[in-house]
Amino acid sequence: MEYKMLAVGLGFLLDLLIGDPHWLYHPIRLVGHLIGGLEVLLRRIFPRSKKGELTAGVFLWILTAGITTSAAWGLLALAGRVHPYVRFGLETLMCYQLLAAKALRDETMKVYTALKAGDIEQARKAVSMVVGRDTALLDDIGITKAAVETVAENTSDGVIAPLLFLVIGGAPFGYFYKAVNTMDSMVGYKNERYLYFGRAAARLDDLVNYFPARISAVLMVCASGLLGMDAGHAWKIYLRDRYKHSSPNSAHTEAAAAGALHIELAGNAYYFGKLHEKHTLGDADRLVEYEDIRRSGRLMYGTAVLALLVFLAVKGVILWAI
Repeated sequence: MEYKMLAVGLGFLLDLLIGDPHWLYHPIRLVGHLIGGLEVLLRRIFPRSKKGELTAGVFLWILTAGITTSAAWGLLALAGRVHPYVRFGLETLMCYQLLAAKALRDETMKVYTALKAGDIEQARKAVSMVVGRDTALLDDIGITKAAVETVAENTSDGVIAPLLFLVIGGAPFGYFYKAVNTMDSMVGYKNERYLYFGRAAARLDDLVNYFPARISAVLMVCASGLLGMDAGHAWKIYLRDRYKHSSPNSAHTEAAAAGALHIELAGNAYYFGKLHEKHTLGDADRLVEYEDIRRSGRLMYGTAVLALLVFLAVKGVILWAI
């Protein structure tokens, strides 16, 4: 068990230091291909009706989560047959590839660099790579808010949540989480194509992220205090604004970040040319500035390190007690 926790810790450090190398094929792309292939197959098997698509969506979730988790477990078992150190090395690599702290920071720092240089078009292009909203008409404040929001939101589902699952059950649990999260990002939309087919993916992603989102927000509040930010205000805004989102989980870390930085985030946004009215999070105590992108990245890193220390400490206490 100590080797498993060491693999998680080393994987975490590799992500912070190296991030996702573009030359290395990311296994989550295979999960995406699996979801796409299963969608085609299940749509052929089940009728094009509300009940048929809902049932197909449930099977998509079961098959994707089951195959992904089993594949990770099987690969580690095979590696263990070769040598325990081979398994340890493979699990370290798998843990490393499931975390996205540096990649998230690197992508949003491209936005920061463009804004600092006064290149608004390049900033719009850079932020369009990490957000789902329309970016063509965003001004510098809108671009900055979009970048800060994606850092805050993805602190939970891109870093803290997978880390939590890795600590609980190693790489197989981590891959289970990423499979659930990837399904939601691919089919969990409330549009004509996925309203019923993607409902299971969306609802179960909400369920799986229920505790991680709240743990992430509390850790972010604590990290903000350790980093010299306003933890008291972060806690106040978190309690006030954490449910001001259509998703039960998405606003938790965004609200905490808005409070820690003393800025207002979220609000109305355009998606595919259509205006979506959304609540604002936080208070506009000051104007948003591009330096907030760097601050949010620092807050994300601090939250991630604190999470690793807390999770490993709790796991150690539990193992010792057993």
